[in-house]
Amino acid sequence: MEKPQIIAHVQKSLNYTLYDCKWLPGTARFAVVGSHPRGTGALQMYEIAQGDVTIKLDTEKAKSFKCCTFGASLPGRSHLATGDFNGQLHVWDVDKPEVPAYSVKAHQEIVNTIDAVGGTVGEGAPEIATGSRDGSVRVWDPRQPNDPVACMESDDKATARDCWAVAFGDAFNSTERCLVSGYDNGDLKLFDLRAMALRWETNLKNGICGLEFDRRDIPANKLVASTLEGKFHVFDMRTQHPNKGFASLTERAHKSTVWCARHLPQNRDVFMTCGGSGGLCLWQYSYPTARVAKDSDGLDYGVAGTVALLQNVTLSTQPVASFDWSPDKLGLGICASFDQCLRVLIVTKLNRL
Repeated sequence: MEKPQIIAHVQKSLNYTLYDCKWLPGTARFAVVGSHPRGTGALQMYEIAQGDVTIKLDTEKAKSFKCCTFGASLPGRSHLATGDFNGQLHVWDVDKPEVPAYSVKAHQEIVNTIDAVGGTVGEGAPEIATGSRDGSVRVWDPRQPNDPVACMESDDKATARDCWAVAFGDAFNSTERCLVSGYDNGDLKLFDLRAMALRWETNLKNGICGLEFDRRDIPANKLVASTLEGKFHVFDMRTQHPNKGFASLTERAHKSTVWCARHLPQNRDVFMTCGGSGGLCLWQYSYPTARVAKDSDGLDYGVAGTVALLQNVTLSTQPVASFDWSPDKLGLGICASFDQCLRVLIVTKLNRL
């Protein structure tokens, strides 16, 4: 067939609830985090070898983990940042995971989401963003022990909304950086971290489960927001109109919640969405003939493109909560679902897109 195929290469049942999984860049290893039935945290590292996965690290920590990212790597080390159910942010050296390399009480409630930028991945300071049920979004620098370098939260704690997703972007040099956050009521906020100001906000009508820029370390290009009710939104971030904001398109992807969207590292116009009904959908974005037009006042506004469904597959009867592409091997991916299964996937023919 000419179309890409999504093939389950390895399927491994585990004895805990899987919440997040991430590749360690430059290796055939990946991390999986989650929650044991007794409420303790599971942190495992696996390596792909001879068509199977072998476990390289299996450690249990005091509190269940909700999210993780490798983006905060400090030079020369393999550092995994995790957020747990107790509001703690830890950075672990996965080669020596006995004690965290960095630890801070990030929030009063569960850390729902985490993202990181800088250090060895991009330019500038290694920064970690966390979003929590307490409604706040905070940015941490592991070189500064106790206090966040930025904090975005509502003045009224009683009306604060649950933050479900955060993502860095626009980090194309050592000073520029923006952070986008999504909330359970559909609010989407874009913060300019250099100016320390709210640059733009909108409401998507459904709770935002996942956010990702197509690349963190380039001038902001596209942003995908996945939501409840089976929808995702693609924003063209190149042109901001003073009144209309950013151009966008909305697509219905799955019959239930779209848990996350992940862009292919080797082709930023291809991305995978994960569904609450256990399915994966592979999409390709096509740009319009002209990305910018002028309104009647002569102001520039963006023009949204289109998306096409390349392939879909149902892997599980439970939601696929997390997905990550290998940054080094085209078409290799991992996903974690609530049926306590870890799957290594191969997506074919991506080099022809």
